[in-house]
Amino acid sequence: MLLFAYLILYFLLVFVLRSLLLWKKTGINPLTFNKTDDAHGFNGKVFTFISFLELIVVGIYAFKSEWYEYLLPFWYIENSTLHKIGWALLFLSLIVVWISQSQMANSWRIGIDENNKTKLVTNGMFSISRNPIFLGIMIANIGLFLAIPNAFTLLIISLSTISINTQIRLEEEFLKREFENDYLEYAKKVRRWI
Repeated sequence: MLLFAYLILYFLLVFVLRSLLLWKKTGINPLTFNKTDDAHGFNGKVFTFISFLELIVVGIYAFKSEWYEYLLPFWYIENSTLHKIGWALLFLSLIVVWISQSQMANSWRIGIDENNKTKLVTNGMFSISRNPIFLGIMIANIGLFLAIPNAFTLLIISLSTISINTQIRLEEEFLKREFENDYLEYAKKVRRWI
């Protein structure tokens, strides 16, 4: 139950609240995934699928324990130490993502915004990683797996890894076009992940 409540809180804070704050401040909708079938639009659908899959898996764990065996739990790595490490990573993820979003300020988007000019953010967390928000999300996925190790939380890590790496490359191409040499110089100094 606690894990499900945390996941809902996580989504509300980093996606819903952050989106509402940005929309209220700027009038810009930060959700920029399009409805087309190009790589960007398709990746938005994959992100949505992964989010729903997380809610379903954690919901089964929290409310339908008799169904949990169908998620193919990895009982041999279920132990209190890994469970605690998983929770620590979940909390660390929330901190990393929230701080990174705050440092992006009005430039934060979910996806690529072709219509509204933003600033290239290179300070704070972005001086350590070019993608600290995605890094934070991957930390959360690993934490979720350690908290409830099963085939579906492993699938979430796998799908997220592919989807996030695809999104990063799409965003890099956009940033190269948008900021040209400024982005290229930044990319020379700061690594993609950490």
